[in-house]
Amino acid sequence: MTPTDPTPAADPTDPTPAADPTDPTPIDRAPIVIERITIPQTIDAPDAADFVETVAVENEIRADAIGSDDLAWLPDEQLPNWLDAYKDMRWYVVRDAGRIVATGSYESRLDGDGASTAYVDVMVLPSHRRRGIGSALLAHVEEVARREGRTQAIAYVRSTGEAEPRLLPPTGAGSVGADDAAVQLLQGAGWVLGQVVRCSRLALPVDEEALAGIRDRARAAAGDDYRLHTWVGRSPERWLDDLAALETRMSTDAPSGGVDEPEDVWTPERFRDAEEKALAGPRTRFTAVVEHVPTGRLAGFSQLEAPAERSRPAFQQDTLVLREHRGHRLGWLLKIATTDLLTAERPGHPGVFTFNAEENRPMLDVNEAVGFVPFEYEGVWSRRLRP
Repeated sequence: MTPTDPTPAADPTDPTPAADPTDPTPIDRAPIVIERITIPQTIDAPDAADFVETVAVENEIRADAIGSDDLAWLPDEQLPNWLDAYKDMRWYVVRDAGRIVATGSYESRLDGDGASTAYVDVMVLPSHRRRGIGSALLAHVEEVARREGRTQAIAYVRSTGEAEPRLLPPTGAGSVGADDAAVQLLQGAGWVLGQVVRCSRLALPVDEEALAGIRDRARAAAGDDYRLHTWVGRSPERWLDDLAALETRMSTDAPSGGVDEPEDVWTPERFRDAEEKALAGPRTRFTAVVEHVPTGRLAGFSQLEAPAERSRPAFQQDTLVLREHRGHRLGWLLKIATTDLLTAERPGHPGVFTFNAEENRPMLDVNEAVGFVPFEYEGVWSRRLRP
């Protein structure tokens, strides 16, 4: 079964039965029933209602956690990722009196080393927490992973609160609140904290005088051996092989702390397929790459995506400088280039968000020099699964 199949809610291969969405029984007086929703081919499809509602519920949960809707992704922005033909992706929900109140997602690669790992996420509305729903969903997606032969699960979980005591990852960089409900749930289920990720925000427009100095230093450090290229939208054919190689290296070169991130192999065909699906959505993609002139190969890249509404923030996507080309401030060059491109092509967005490992001091130095400030944190958790 591919993730693009319009799987009916009652999937007989799943370990728990589907709910009857017309059943009005309040959840606190009935067993917790987990239902797999259909992933529609388009947002306008007749079977898209559950997907649209599930996205809205997740956005509501995020907004409650951070106090704003800055990190919201709309249904038509999310759908391209859910239609990725190279992944097995499933979305589960729990309803209360017909309304979706909790979600649990499952994602894995279909082949290669990445097929050994499942990426999961569980979210519950504040009004329905501490009723066992989160525990039931977590156990469910873990069981799905085991049944599909995955040997590891990884979860990115928002860290809330700054109270003591703190729980530190093996890297010693960053921390999460030890008494946080999500932390206690994960630890109780046998999960281990391996890393803390920082979400940073850059307010736009950037101080051009300060940015000019950073830009000049980055260009001087790069010298004549490196050449910057930028574009909006579809990537040039000449760079597809290198872009696929850079995406693959994202899974091995980016700091992963105490989490055993598997290699995720990209081909030019996979890169183009993912890009075409993303470009079919409402977000605009801005790309900057650095060419190593002596070899004619790409040494690094950075992508940024902006929503159609200029009142909403943009998001930095993958950014990487290959290990063998570090030390020339290419990361600075790339970050500034995507910001310059966004400002030139789509002025008016209030800010840019980016995510980086807390132990990735070189990239945090780049962000802080450009003007990014901490916004929120996530713990990266993993668990070994036995068949």
